[in-house]
Amino acid sequence: MIRSMTAFSRKEHTASWGTLSWELRSVNHRYLELHPRLPDTLRDLENPVREALRNALSRGKVECTLKIKAENLAPTSLQINETFVKQLLDAAHHLGNLTGDSGTLSMATLLNWPGVVTTPETDQSEIQLAAQTLLQEALTDFIANREREGQVLHNIISDRLDKIEEQVAIVRTNLPEILQAQKAKLKARLEELTANVDMDRLEQEIVYLAQKADVDEELDRLVTHVKEVRRTLNKGGAAGRRLDFLMQELNREANTLGSKSINTLTTQASVELKVLIEQMREQIQNIE
Repeated sequence: MIRSMTAFSRKEHTASWGTLSWELRSVNHRYLELHPRLPDTLRDLENPVREALRNALSRGKVECTLKIKAENLAPTSLQINETFVKQLLDAAHHLGNLTGDSGTLSMATLLNWPGVVTTPETDQSEIQLAAQTLLQEALTDFIANREREGQVLHNIISDRLDKIEEQVAIVRTNLPEILQAQKAKLKARLEELTANVDMDRLEQEIVYLAQKADVDEELDRLVTHVKEVRRTLNKGGAAGRRLDFLMQELNREANTLGSKSINTLTTQASVELKVLIEQMREQIQNIE
């Protein structure tokens, strides 16, 4: 299945230490361009995140944002660094002996001293594991969104391919009549001339014009390219670049058909083909 390069996904996970949320969004881009945004406490995840995105995606500008909310969580217990407190008291007593000041550190001073009171740190490995698991969930949803939009693009392009085949069929059906009418028109004009006409040369010119106006080869190539576009769409995967190339080939044949046109029907068909190809090309810019 083909995928669109435009998608969005958001996943959230809540645990005792707080809430994690991933947001993934992407837009069209010629290559895969990654922009992970992580909180400072989870910077170690940047390389695993990039690797996970590269393994899952082929093209698009992807913004991948991780947020963690833990500021409202109350600590479950407090711990006193007794060794550090004893060191502070000993230092205060020693300074008192040196200065003759018998003052001691108050309880409030000790409690507010950095490093005296600590709270158990949350296990960072647990948070990292939760973040990576949640990323996979967000990626699964993200890819599903890309595939749903890709199916819409598939339908739009298939509809335009049907219309291209209709135009080819119209030209092919009317081509013998168009060539015959051109031949009769040329003969009628030459018969009006008063000068003697070299009939052998006349036949040569008619054959030359018929060959120049014969677009069977262009029609065959249009059909071949249409089949290849359908095959590429049905194959799925990262098909955007190949489809873009096929649009160039289709447009080349449509231009040749127009340059060989000797009839308003083929001219109109050429214009219609170019419109349909351009409509497909615009949609293909969204395909991964």
